[in-house]
Order: sequence, then C-alpha cells, then structure tokens
Amino acid sequence: MLASIPADELYCLRDGTEVHLAQGDFLARQAEVAHHFWILLSGELRFFQILSEGQETTLAKVSGGTALGEMQLLSNTPYGANAQATEPCELLQFDEQQFWVTMTVCPNVRKAILGNMAYRFQKFQSVVVQQEKMASLGTLAAGLMHELNNPGTAAVRAAAQLRDNLMRMHQLTAKFSKSNMSEQQKACMFELQEYALGKEKPLRMNSLEQSDAEEALATWMENADIEDAWKLAPTLVAIGMSADDLECARAEFPGPIFSDALNWLEALVSSMQLVGTIEESIGRVSNLVKAVKSYAYEGKGQKQTVDINESIHATLVILAHKFRQKEISLEKDFAANLPALQCECSGLNQIWTNLLDNAIDAVSQSGHIRIRTWAEESAADPKSANQQPRHYLCISIADDGTGIPLESQPHIFDSFYTTKAVGVGTGLGLGIVQRIVDQYGGTVTFSSEPGNTEFRVRLPLERN
Repeated sequence: MLASIPADELYCLRDGTEVHLAQGDFLARQAEVAHHFWILLSGELRFFQILSEGQETTLAKVSGGTALGEMQLLSNTPYGANAQATEPCELLQFDEQQFWVTMTVCPNVRKAILGNMAYRFQKFQSVVVQQEKMASLGTLAAGLMHELNNPGTAAVRAAAQLRDNLMRMHQLTAKFSKSNMSEQQKACMFELQEYALGKEKPLRMNSLEQSDAEEALATWMENADIEDAWKLAPTLVAIGMSADDLECARAEFPGPIFSDALNWLEALVSSMQLVGTIEESIGRVSNLVKAVKSYAYEGKGQKQTVDINESIHATLVILAHKFRQKEISLEKDFAANLPALQCECSGLNQIWTNLLDNAIDAVSQSGHIRIRTWAEESAADPKSANQQPRHYLCISIADDGTGIPLESQPHIFDSFYTTKAVGVGTGLGLGIVQRIVDQYGGTVTFSSEPGNTEFRVRLPLERN
C-alpha cells in the first residue's frame, strides 16, 4: 500500500505505535465506536459478523499491506464487524488525532490510504451484497416451504378421507344391491343425490346459525335412529339440508336402511367437498409455482413487459407466511388497467421484497400494511428538448409501525446503515432499492412519523 509513497514522505507515519496480536486476539469488535486507524504489516485478520441467531458469518480476510479503520473514522460510524487475528499479526496503530493530521499534511499517504479503502470497500461490498442475496434466498425458501406445506398437507389429508368415503360408499352400495329397492326409493335416492351434487360449494353461515342447524338436524336424526347422527349432521347442513328435506327419505326407507341411505348420502357429499379441497390445494401450489417463476425470471434476458401489479402480487405470495406469523392486516389498492412497464433492467422484485420486509419488521403484532399502485402524468420539463408530458407508474407501501427516528432519516439509503439490532440487518436493503430504482430512471422517497411510514416509488414508462 505504501509502495507509491516517496521515501521522504514516510516520516508522516513516524508517530505510529507498533501493536502485536496473537492468534485469536481481537483488533476490533462489532458495534464498537471507532478510535483507531491501523496498517497491517504482517499476518492475517478475519472480518466476521454475529447474526441474530448467534451464528458467525465470515465477510472477508485481509493480509499484510492493508489499512484498516479509516472507513469508520471518515464516516464516524461504529465497526460493522469483528476483526480477529487468524495468525500472529504486527500492525502500526494511529489514534484519531494522528490519523487526521496524517490525512491533512501528507497528500501521498492520504492518496494511498483512500485508494486502498476504495478497493477494499468495493471487494467487501460485493461479498456482503452476495450474502444479502443468499439470506434473501434463504428467507424466500423458508417461506415457500411454509406455503407449500399447508396445501400439500391438506391435499394428503383430503385424499385419505376420500379413500375412506369411497370404501364406505362401496360397502353401502353392496348392501343396497342385495335389497329389493322400490321405484319410489330409487327416485328418492336419485333426488337426494341430485340435490347434493347441485351444491358446488359449502354454504357460508355464521357460527351461531351453523351450530343451531347442526344441533337441530342431529337431534332429528337421532330420533330416527340414524347411526352416527352427530357425525353426519355437519356435512349435510353444509349443503343446506334440513330435517324437512329428509322427511321423504324417512317415509320411503323404513327401518335400518334409512340409516344406510343417509350414511351413503353423507359420504357422497363429503367426497365432493374433499375433491374441492384437493382442487383448491393444487390451485394454491400452482399459484405458488407461478409466483416463484415470475419472481425468479423477472428481468432476465432482453427487453420485456412487466405488469407491476403481478410483480408485487408474486412477492406477496412468497412473503405470505410472514404476514400470517404476525397476523398483519394487508390492504391492497391495485389500479385497474395499469400500463405495463417496458424495461431491460432486473430487480423489481427486490424492491418490493426489501420494502415489504422492512414494513413487516416495523409493525407490531396484528399491524396494518397498505399497498397502492396508480399511474401519474407530470408536466413537460421546459428545459428538455422533449416537450411531451412524462408518464409514471407509482407504488406506495405504507405501514403503521413506530416510524423511522428523525436522526436516522437522512441516512436510511446509505449502504450498511441500519436501525435494526446488531446481526438483524446489514443496512443494504434500502441502498439496493435506491440503486435499482435509479437504474430504471425513477425515484424513491419516503415520509415517516409514528404510526405512518410510507415509501413511494415512481418509475417512468418512457426512458429519456
């Protein structure tokens, strides 16, 4: 690092103090206030972070010839990671005053330090950004497992119950085939079957109405000596059947055969409902696959057309488990007939993921998040050669969390700045959002006060 400095200027480093570290010693600790600048003369240091779960994640390793600590002194920020010796190290240490004097009166030393810092920062940032992507991928994968497990379990359970129903219907049909059923009995069974198959979906009743109807029907069936009356009642009530609807069957099927007829009918109704459950479960899995494909392939390849509403919806599907965990109320106001965005850039889904993830973290249990999309037209810029008005797609994501502290608001888009606890956030999320929005030629702004924080993204439909 010092190879380019003239020998007569190396005197600027004369006030440095030699520091020796044994293997395993710490040079700096995560979140500590920075007070020193070092030049690593020999040995190796490992930079690592402690995550919220207590796990360590290595960010980088540096060897002799590297400067350390200048980034924190220049930006007046605490150390973002731990620095630990992986082997015996020898360093030159400067306190804050010595550092600033050196940076002021020694231009070549200053140039060497800043050049080394820029190189190391670029390398360090690429590592952390990659880790941020991997962390996001892990979060999304965990969410997908939650989302896929629910419909998968429901479908397996429904299939098992459907198998039981079919076996029960087979046994009852065998019993019917051995009895001499009259034409009236056959007609009654056919009418009940038609009634049951005509109900595509279970009726929606409030809890009190449903409970009263089930109790009334179960009591009536018990009085008619129906086997498993309380088990059959909820299924028959779900298709709107009452005791009056079963009076004809009671008259046509005297004795035990009436119980068999109602058990057969309940098995048929239950089977249709289970088929609906399986269809719904498979539909949910298909929607998840569609959302993941939309999320994963957005922005790949050449210029493409992106539906902003669909892009946000895909992200919501993937993050749905987080909304359920905190019982968050989600309000969506998606504009109809929103123009499609023509773009060659990628990363729209990263914008929604980071903004929504921050909103989820900000709200309390049973909090509220609002999402709105709309189109907007602005007047032509008098300084521009193009006097046509510009059209924008606008997206708002708002929450009722505690808000962003006033002292933090000027810094929230800065890389590595975070208001979250140590190990919870890297401080890259909003920096990534701003960088992607800039690539689209748009803007991202925010307003925040306790109980109402809103981020607004504006993306131009036409690029200048």
